[in-house]
Amino acid sequence: MLGLLSRLIDVALVSVAACAAGALHAGRPVWLSDTQSIAVAFDAMLVVAFFPAFGIYGSWRGKPLGDLLWRTALAWLVVEAAGVLMSFSVHRVDALSRTWLALWACSAISMLLGAKVLVYTMLKRLRRHGFNRKSVAIVGSGPYATSLIERMNAHPEAGFWPVCVFDDEDGAQGDGASQPRRESIGAIEGVPLRRDFDELLALVRRRSIRELWLALPMSREPMVHRIVTAFRHDFVNIRFIPDVSSLTLLNQEVVDLLGVPAINLVASPVGEVRALPKLVFDRLFAFAALVALAPLMLVIAIAVKLSSPGPVFFRQRRLGADGKAFEIYKFRTMKVHAESSGRVTQATRRDPRVTRVGRFLRRTSLDELPQFINVLKGEMSVVGPRPHALEHDDLYKDLVNGYMFRYRIKPGITGWAQIHGFRGETDRIEKMSGRVKLDLYYIQNWTFWFDIKIVVLTFWKGFAGSNAY
Repeated sequence: MLGLLSRLIDVALVSVAACAAGALHAGRPVWLSDTQSIAVAFDAMLVVAFFPAFGIYGSWRGKPLGDLLWRTALAWLVVEAAGVLMSFSVHRVDALSRTWLALWACSAISMLLGAKVLVYTMLKRLRRHGFNRKSVAIVGSGPYATSLIERMNAHPEAGFWPVCVFDDEDGAQGDGASQPRRESIGAIEGVPLRRDFDELLALVRRRSIRELWLALPMSREPMVHRIVTAFRHDFVNIRFIPDVSSLTLLNQEVVDLLGVPAINLVASPVGEVRALPKLVFDRLFAFAALVALAPLMLVIAIAVKLSSPGPVFFRQRRLGADGKAFEIYKFRTMKVHAESSGRVTQATRRDPRVTRVGRFLRRTSLDELPQFINVLKGEMSVVGPRPHALEHDDLYKDLVNGYMFRYRIKPGITGWAQIHGFRGETDRIEKMSGRVKLDLYYIQNWTFWFDIKIVVLTFWKGFAGSNAY
């Protein structure tokens, strides 16, 4: 019923937008011409046909509003394009004003998106006040089931309400056969805990529970099969939310792979389309920085050349996105010296290898400015985990959990770890662990606006640091 109502509302909005576009075009309220009316009717039919294919009329409970708006905008663009192509095919496009078509497209998308935002917001407010909620029974226990309950309680606007938790403590033996009836014991986060399978069956049916979430490890396949079989005649949504936390570092993403759902245990966390704003920002920011800082970089280059014999730039192989090696650029801050094969000695306080000019450059991070060249070449990003020497990668990859996952995205000039003070020498594993923890947090929570925040905080807090020497 709600799906039908949503379709009718969208068709009505498209029609109203066409009339509003006609009034704006003529400067006064007017009736649509026959050709315009036909175009509106045709696009209304396309809305009914195409919008469901984009998943617009499915349940958006607990899902992001941005995804709904993106799908709606894309669906309307497809409908509008199909309508224009149809007009060309019947040679009636000359009878349609291009201005009216543009006004109609803009008015329709504004009304459609506005309606989605309004409905989405109203439903969230209703659910916060206890209306339009779905009761949920959780199968499983331990930290994973607890985290699901905490998520539901933290996001009441999603409209999910935990009413019971079922945990068969003898699940390894009891997945295939009934167990003796036991009394319910305790609660998890205030949600009653049930131990008896028959009690779970009766509770789901008696309370008309429509959501059954299986928070089980993948090894509990017999229990999953048992529950699906037991509720095969009941109209309850059974969702398998496998506990794969022991296998992966970050939040798991479910993707469609050849028509089969797949959970990314380890994969690049940011897709190419989603990262497009980051790519554009990196190139524009790097170009602007190199142009604006060219005089300063020229002065630094002269100072480096005069400070000691050797090249202006220090070059070193580092790992980039997905482990692709590249050559990083820095202003040289040390006297030219030879390192032992397979070893890189980090600069320490009052290191005799560091020149007087180099010490100032390292303190102020001005030695990092040439890395904007790496950003312009697409090897680095303005914001991201800092890359380390290959020798340090070999050392820490087995000592710090999640260390190599940092290279799933492009390394950056600045990052979430750097603005929290993790700069300079990493002489203890604790320092590197703290840096990696913040880098993984950045990757897990990445958005384009998170990058902008880090850039602003980098300027706000300054580039100097007591740990850089």
